[in-house]
Amino acid sequence: MAELPVPELPAALSRCSGRFTISTLLGVEDGGRGPHVPTEGPGCDSTHLSSSTLCTRTFGYNTLDVVPAYEHYADSRGVCDGGRGRPSLADLHSILKPDPGRLHPPVSDPQRSNGLPEAEPEEEVAGEPGRAPAPEPVRFGWVKGVMIRCMLNIWGVILYLRLPWITAQAGIALTWLIILMSVTVTTITGLSISAISTNGKVKSGGTYFLISRSLGPELGGSIGLIFAFANAVAVAMHTVGFAETVRDLLQEHNSLIVDPTNDIRIIGVVTVTVLLGISLAGMEWEAKAQILFFLVILVSFINYLVGTVIPASAEKQAKGFFSYRAEIFAQNFVPSWRGPEGSFFGLFSIFFPSATGILAGANISGDLKDPAVAIPKGTLMAIFWTTVSYLVLSATIGACVIRDASGSLNDSVAVGSPGCEGLACSFGWNFTTCAQQQTCRYGLSNYYQSMSMVSGFGPLITAGIFGATLSSALACLVSAPKVFQCLCRDQLYPLIGFFGKGYGRNSEPIRGYMLTYVIAVGFILIAELNAIAPIISNFFLCSYALINFSCFHASITNSPGWRPSFRYYSKWAALFGAAISVVIMFLLTWWAALIAFGIVIFLLGYVLYKKPDVNWGSSMQASSYNMALSYSVGLSEVDEHIKNYRQGRLPQCLVLTGPPNFRPALVDFVGTFTKNLSLMLCGNVLIGPRKQKMPESRLTADGHTKWLVKRKIKAFYTDVVAEDLRSGVQMLIQAAGLGKMRPNILALGYKRNWRTASPQSLEDYVGILHDAFDFKYGVCLMRMKEGLNVSRVLQAHAAPATLASEQQASTIFQSEQGKKTIDIYWLFDDGGLTLLIPYLLRRKKRWGKCKIRVFVGGQINRMDEERKAIPKPAQTPFPSTGCLSCSIKRFDDLIAPFRLNDGFKDEAVVNELRQGCPWKISDEEVDKNKAKSLRQVRLNEILLDYSRDAALIAITLPIGRKGRCPSSLYMAWLETLSQDLRPPVILTRGNQENVLTFYCQ
Repeated sequence: MAELPVPELPAALSRCSGRFTISTLLGVEDGGRGPHVPTEGPGCDSTHLSSSTLCTRTFGYNTLDVVPAYEHYADSRGVCDGGRGRPSLADLHSILKPDPGRLHPPVSDPQRSNGLPEAEPEEEVAGEPGRAPAPEPVRFGWVKGVMIRCMLNIWGVILYLRLPWITAQAGIALTWLIILMSVTVTTITGLSISAISTNGKVKSGGTYFLISRSLGPELGGSIGLIFAFANAVAVAMHTVGFAETVRDLLQEHNSLIVDPTNDIRIIGVVTVTVLLGISLAGMEWEAKAQILFFLVILVSFINYLVGTVIPASAEKQAKGFFSYRAEIFAQNFVPSWRGPEGSFFGLFSIFFPSATGILAGANISGDLKDPAVAIPKGTLMAIFWTTVSYLVLSATIGACVIRDASGSLNDSVAVGSPGCEGLACSFGWNFTTCAQQQTCRYGLSNYYQSMSMVSGFGPLITAGIFGATLSSALACLVSAPKVFQCLCRDQLYPLIGFFGKGYGRNSEPIRGYMLTYVIAVGFILIAELNAIAPIISNFFLCSYALINFSCFHASITNSPGWRPSFRYYSKWAALFGAAISVVIMFLLTWWAALIAFGIVIFLLGYVLYKKPDVNWGSSMQASSYNMALSYSVGLSEVDEHIKNYRQGRLPQCLVLTGPPNFRPALVDFVGTFTKNLSLMLCGNVLIGPRKQKMPESRLTADGHTKWLVKRKIKAFYTDVVAEDLRSGVQMLIQAAGLGKMRPNILALGYKRNWRTASPQSLEDYVGILHDAFDFKYGVCLMRMKEGLNVSRVLQAHAAPATLASEQQASTIFQSEQGKKTIDIYWLFDDGGLTLLIPYLLRRKKRWGKCKIRVFVGGQINRMDEERKAIPKPAQTPFPSTGCLSCSIKRFDDLIAPFRLNDGFKDEAVVNELRQGCPWKISDEEVDKNKAKSLRQVRLNEILLDYSRDAALIAITLPIGRKGRCPSSLYMAWLETLSQDLRPPVILTRGNQENVLTFYCQ
């Protein structure tokens, strides 16, 4: 390889971008112009290129090539679409055409560009020159945008109001197990979400965006809807926790508004309304509120820890707090189940939502400066610090507070007093009566505000509860509309597009906020925290299961598109996380798990049915390709057998449709008996120069495929460019298919205009049939009275994009056939293909009521024997008593224009007369084939007599020997055999190999 001459270039501007280290080489020539800077070189200003091509100076030379640019790989759109894309392949290797009028591209300022592509200038709005550019949207880093947000959402209401109570029920040991089990699921999910979020550019939509772009719209859409709903319900859960605390404060001061339950409802609705106002004020105000809440919670934690080491006052001892005591730790280390929730998984279902805030940062991915960095770093740090806080809180409060206490100062006794039972007796308190009667108001098992009682200054804990509950509610109130907005914009489901509209510089989903508010208010009216928490546990677990499965599935497919820069994940850990999430769903509440799965399956089925027009390059597509490739390769290793028809014995058809929409009846016929069974490939030969036809091929191929999909035909479309039809068909016959999945039947339409068409086209048509037999193909030739080609009705030169949307032509093969007959004329032993195709057709619902009649040709003395061998009613065809001479004269008139009329001259003279006209028929050929010609005449009369009202007629195709039967004579046979028949006629000929067997082995 010749060495590229490069001037001395300083290596400058090295930067790390996750998976690659990018070093930009800056040129020193021409005043320090960078490699992207356009120049007015002699090799550029006289060329006629695509409008997107700029002539640049790269490595010291004027060249059309451009150096790699980030924006070329930032999305899936073609890079040649924009004004600054890379040149097309044609621009680089085609012959240059002079274009003196081409304008020179502008030269950019090297000091400003720094060798990098220059940003597009702001466009001025018509009528508003000099209008100020739109303000930049608010963007957050990993601490403020992800870690703090996740920590606030994780802590939530359970931390203050239920974790001490869970510790009393399950004991410190099992509480730690509950915490660690929850954290195991969330950590694995955090690793999976980190891998997915660093696999490409993350936009708005958070969890829904990540799952849908990884697993596709089917699972992504269903989980997006469920996750948005779960976040809306979580708003209610955290708000109810806040309302409970306020209610308890009012109760202590005997200042209830109405009653304990209705007070929660009133306070909850008012609170969520205020939070809605903060959300509507914008992300910047919401972020400031979250920082304030975070500081309040930190202060409350410090206040609690300080309180645990302060000697307990008599009032606190009466409520069960005795500072750190080994005896208390030992007693609270083991479980003491009480009440209906007193079981391990019952408590797990209550605690688990407190670990589900790990996606709070990912849910606002569109508002992060660099989601690929912020989401992994912030999420994992939040999981670590919140786990530490949960473990510390459980251990410390379990070592300080006993389970039961009366709260009465009158219950103090001398140590060792008789009649006193329980651990408190050794500390000088007798709580025996209330413990036995289960009327104690205080202690870990009875008093939800135990943390406030233990702390150094109670109101700070109350402030922490307010901060934790309100921050979590606010985070969920923001997350749900953001996720739902992205789902609405993708238009996967009907009637939700209204909520996709965004407002302001951050495209705030105001309509989504209002919907979330309505849902939250509805669940706040339940007014019971322990009833709301399990509801959302299954929805969050379902989301986690799919996130982990997304990571596993993307990894296992080995797709080149899966290359996350976050390496600290394991596909098997992700699979374990998905499985354990599903198991936990059923262990928590089996009926709720079934409901969650039912909703997912229903939404999945809807998207599968509707097939939205989206393509995100999901791992499901990669998996489908891998499976298809694996099965195709594996199929090559399997030996063929007659019964194992899918390996080449079932009709696998190459259908010469041309553009498929031109011959819908032929497409429908073959598509009917191959659907879900075998291969169907629609072939089109584009005749003309390759340079002219290749652009047409690229433009129309996708449109033809969409037309087939819309018509519900399971087929492939392929085309070739050739100089003539026959050579193009030869290419298709030889190259079509893959391994054992190769066509073995050539299906085509009958050439109705053979008498008026050019003789060469007639020769090519019959030559195609001979080519098919040469390549061991069977042939299926279809004739309909009204013809097959509807291109005159259609706009032959319609735009490719309109092919799928054009009016679909209806055909006989799309309608119910009723109780008609399918008549099979099995005239010659072709291996059974003449029988097989009608049988497969009859298996379909539209043809299921039809009766199959088999007419077998043969010698009279063998007819009884052959009738027994065929498992269908057989009838002997007898010649009609009609005017045979009229039919013979009609045949003679058909071939008259093609006869040489050579007067039975010798072969050399005949060949000389036929020079350049191989389709001409000599008198000797007419005489030698007289019996065959008469057979076609008589068979046509039989068809008219027996099958005039049939739904379909299938006949064994006669074969004309090459060199012995001119193409015009052969077409006259086919014309005579199938003329004047009203039903569709299928002329079929197998390749003389069995496609049927009556034996078991």
